[in-house]
Amino acid sequence: MLLVEDDDLMRRSFTVALERYGYEMKAAADGLTGLELFRDGSFDLLILDVMLPGLDGIGLCRRVRETSLVPVLMMSARGDGLDVVAGLEAGADDYVVKPVDTYVLVARIRSLLRRATYAAAPGPERAAGEGPPSEGSERDMLVLGDLTIDTAGMEVFLSGCPVALTPTELKLLLEFAAHPGVVLERHTLLRNVWEYGWDGDSRVVDLCVQRLRKKLGRERIETVRGFGYKLRR
Repeated sequence: MLLVEDDDLMRRSFTVALERYGYEMKAAADGLTGLELFRDGSFDLLILDVMLPGLDGIGLCRRVRETSLVPVLMMSARGDGLDVVAGLEAGADDYVVKPVDTYVLVARIRSLLRRATYAAAPGPERAAGEGPPSEGSERDMLVLGDLTIDTAGMEVFLSGCPVALTPTELKLLLEFAAHPGVVLERHTLLRNVWEYGWDGDSRVVDLCVQRLRKKLGRERIETVRGFGYKLRR
């Protein structure tokens, strides 16, 4: 796991605390060093502070998303600031507001790692560039117009072309696909996708829906004002 945090005391305390929970940690004090560590290593999850010298956390998240779908957890000192929205728009999966209790941080980490493990569930291999399995195959397929979801291989195809989704985006899409045409409230999505056991910030839902729309088409997921979202059949 990679932690990028410029505050020396906070970086050391988070590193020690997470190592006690059994996580193998690498840490950086600025965005450019964090980017170098990311490119040179292999990490299951990134924890990025928003305010970083050199390259801020939002810019770092964007650079990471150019090549990787690794789960990203943003840390912000201003929970109601534009930096939260900017971080989620840049591709972060979730965020926490500093100061944050260790048990809350660990809960968010565990949730992200479960999503990543779920999204990486193996299926029968196919040749590179091959489209979705045929209708006669034994794979579990969800077909919604030109959208095909291979629930065994955890892959998504739009008009036969593969679509790269982060683990959070994939789990959100699967939640919608399990209830096509049904309105899902934001708090239901927070509970089922983000695993919030309490009322969370619905911005994480709204921004993730926006990212799905960019990848799958704006008309795919309909906003039902005052209630939530639904996947069109």
